[in-house]
Amino acid sequence: MGFSPGSIEKLEEMKNKALEKINSLQEKTVVMVGTATCGKAAGAIEVREALKEEIESKGVDAQVIEVGCMGHCYPEPLIVISKPGFPALCYGDLDEGLAKRLVNDFLIEDDPCFDYALVALEPNEYFPAFTDFPRGVYEKKIILENCGFIDPEDIDHYLAKDGYEGLSKSLEMNPEEVIAIIKDSKLRGRGGAGFPAGTKWEICRSISNGNNTEKYVICNADEGDPGAFMDRSILESNPHQVIEGLIIAGYAGGASRGYMYVRSEYPQAVRRVRTAIEQAREKKLLGDNILGSNFSFDIEVFEGSGAFVCGEETALINSMEGKMGVPKHRPPFPASQGFRLNPTIINNVKTLSYVPYIIRKGADWFKGIGTEESPGTAVFALVGKIDFTGLVEVPMGTSLQNLIYDVGGGVPQEKNFKAVQIGGPSGGCLPEDLMDSPIDFDSLQKAGAIMGSGGLVVLNEDDCMVEIARYFLDFTQKESCGLCTFCRLGTKHMLDILEKITRGKGDFDSLKILQELAEDVKKGSLCGLGKTAPNPVLTTLRYFEEEYKAHIEEGRCPALMCIDLIAFYILPEKCSKLCSACMGPCPTDAIYTRDDGLKAVDQEKCVKCNSCLVACPPEYNAVIKLSPPELVKEKERENS
Repeated sequence: MGFSPGSIEKLEEMKNKALEKINSLQEKTVVMVGTATCGKAAGAIEVREALKEEIESKGVDAQVIEVGCMGHCYPEPLIVISKPGFPALCYGDLDEGLAKRLVNDFLIEDDPCFDYALVALEPNEYFPAFTDFPRGVYEKKIILENCGFIDPEDIDHYLAKDGYEGLSKSLEMNPEEVIAIIKDSKLRGRGGAGFPAGTKWEICRSISNGNNTEKYVICNADEGDPGAFMDRSILESNPHQVIEGLIIAGYAGGASRGYMYVRSEYPQAVRRVRTAIEQAREKKLLGDNILGSNFSFDIEVFEGSGAFVCGEETALINSMEGKMGVPKHRPPFPASQGFRLNPTIINNVKTLSYVPYIIRKGADWFKGIGTEESPGTAVFALVGKIDFTGLVEVPMGTSLQNLIYDVGGGVPQEKNFKAVQIGGPSGGCLPEDLMDSPIDFDSLQKAGAIMGSGGLVVLNEDDCMVEIARYFLDFTQKESCGLCTFCRLGTKHMLDILEKITRGKGDFDSLKILQELAEDVKKGSLCGLGKTAPNPVLTTLRYFEEEYKAHIEEGRCPALMCIDLIAFYILPEKCSKLCSACMGPCPTDAIYTRDDGLKAVDQEKCVKCNSCLVACPPEYNAVIKLSPPELVKEKERENS
């Protein structure tokens, strides 16, 4: 199935045409607007329209193009202005007014408005203020390198960045040579388990293809973790690199058909992937005799219905076959008997995104990044109580401390860091004294967490670890398919115990049962969802046992988070008779005026929504939370 000579020349011809087009574009001013889902939610479409309207009305020679996610979610909407004679400058927190001002001040008057710029993407001696951008210093972008800087709906942008070069090189080799490179690179699957990608490909390849048995390759983009958006952002920002990786996997594994399994809740990702597939077909990069070779391969998009369990590969296959999305017993594994009972390679979006780079640059290049057993980079969605939320890509082996504080900017509002929940809802909660732990598959597993697909939630002093464990277990319990007893009933019993503890009705016998149940569910569940569902419980019991004890022994929530264990109280000595700020936002009229003109909380009416605390002016700071609620009665007796 090798490639006939001349493949690279054919691709080079495409690339030269693309470069000619892109170079002509770069000769004039280009404004790139980040219009991934996160950007649109923040107002990117309004900013784009304001830019276009002002550019057209002022007759400016500039082009506005849409790009994907740049990773910096905290200052959305974002734009990058590339103007001849200036470095490309990135601006954040835009609105329509600021967008129009940049057109007039920068594009017309040559004033870059540095006060609004986040960073110069091409720093030099004339722009020293932007050369020390913290995130850029610590990140190592591979699969996010072009995200946010190319038009995801124009294949020429990808071709100009060496796109599909990995495919052309692969087709110059035989499939076994391609597999050998991937195996040598030690690429591990980025979908959660970290299984070696090359081994999976080799198994699929080795299965006899007698009787014209068809083989398949599936990209698993069923990203269902709360707070995770890595796969969605990649598909919205640079879908061609995933498609190229899928084609290479198909060639290596002996498949002729591939599928992009994308959840339907990602409509923009689905649309951009479909557009990219059509463009690849037009360029003869998909379909019959790719680039003139004897290798034929095509891709279809399958829209998943949004079940978290369908991220598990056998459940995913069942759903594609029109069956209920529940896991199967393994073995056999999909690589030997998968979709339609045929050999099937299933890789995650990020795993496939690495493949073109590894083929282009070599296994040694990839192994030179990260650690010996976990080479390459890790892509995370930083969310929660952290300054710089968004997508980051760092070398494997980077410490949690470095990721959270140097890359993510640390915990805002001078709050104390408490824990990081890593690996999605089935991940573990790690405390501050483990912040020096390196980020790699094996180190995180040893600490009780998992790499997962890349969700990372930062928690501060205001977060109750018992409630956090209850929250994530509530998610996984509801998403359980119910097929196996351990997961169906075990997680339900665990959740019942946690709910009692957060209401102050737990006991130490229940705590012992909780520990035993968690260990049993972990050992006895059929699929990865059930096996990892207890992780938040086990790690919080391991590292935050004192919080469990406070809930049980004292009926107290140290973080003042558990609704049944807190009450709101207004300090008479700080309350002002002239202020009524707390009354308006209260949804139940629980705030009333006492006989002396000061405000107080009717505990019977209070639903503990926190609105009074938020509304109280900082100069007074009169509203406080107390736990246990009995403290409120003591305060009220003191002031009666």
